[in-house]
Amino acid sequence: MIGQAIDALVSLFDLAQQTLFELAVQPLVFALGGASLLEDAFNATGWLLVGLLQISVMLLVFAPLQRWRPVETTVDHRAVRVDVIYTLIHRLGMFRLAVFFMLDPFWTDLWGTFSLNGFSGWHLDASLAPLWPGVTDTALAAFLLYLVLLDLFDYWFHRLEHRYDWWWALHAVHHSQRHMTMWTDSRNHLLDDLIRDVVLAVLARLIGVPPGQFVAVVACTQLLENLAHVNARVSFGWLGERLLVSPRFHRLHHAIGAGHESQGKGTLGGCNYAVLFPVWDVIFGTARFEPYEGPVGIRDQLPSEGGRDYGRSLWSQQRLGLMRLLRRG
Repeated sequence: MIGQAIDALVSLFDLAQQTLFELAVQPLVFALGGASLLEDAFNATGWLLVGLLQISVMLLVFAPLQRWRPVETTVDHRAVRVDVIYTLIHRLGMFRLAVFFMLDPFWTDLWGTFSLNGFSGWHLDASLAPLWPGVTDTALAAFLLYLVLLDLFDYWFHRLEHRYDWWWALHAVHHSQRHMTMWTDSRNHLLDDLIRDVVLAVLARLIGVPPGQFVAVVACTQLLENLAHVNARVSFGWLGERLLVSPRFHRLHHAIGAGHESQGKGTLGGCNYAVLFPVWDVIFGTARFEPYEGPVGIRDQLPSEGGRDYGRSLWSQQRLGLMRLLRRG
């Protein structure tokens, strides 16, 4: 039953992608003289469609949730609008398109070399298939497997961002938002995003994540990250809080003096690094489940701690992040 429902959704998505491509994207590509890029443009249409669906869910589900039970009243609407710009850049494919043109020739040559030498990646789902002989929907099982494994990667990637001064100099862009909302997830330094996307793509290729599964895993992860950042009093209950990252669990990660510090004031570290599954924080000893509805941000933003400027606009945030990186590098 689940497999049939998934197949129906996949077919519907494929039809929507083909329609959007033929009606809007393909004519634009031809008009710009990019006939040789039609295949890549079709793939990009899939990411664009995913982004439009994500934004629709955010506006139809998460936004009412924020209005219903907000943790705090947003007073700095300009700061939130900047986060909206970040989200549109990422979810509508502009950042991914830029990365594609910068790195695609390199990836093509690299994976071509690997293939010529007999290495095409480790197809993890096929290797583990004997472990689920009674499971009829192996595609769903593989999807869940990849979702868990890539979330483990995200936990350690995120934790390391809080461990090293140079990396925190970039990741601080994300934590500098004083009014966390559903838009805040995409508020990152673009260099930090580039590093993550490159490492994630390599890992996914090495373990054999099929392209369609990779899109689904990324889309699911991003949407749940938006949920984790909503400005709403939402708890999943004692058990649910330990199964899926909730807004309450993640708000503590953004708490001033808690989420980005450990072992005393000014020491990099923190708690609640998990992106989807808090079990990683439980296993590795970084979980905290107490309720928190206090302020978010970074300690040195406070006037009493120096009032450090992290930038008001997207470009100033990017510029100041690079300046912090160069000073700490």
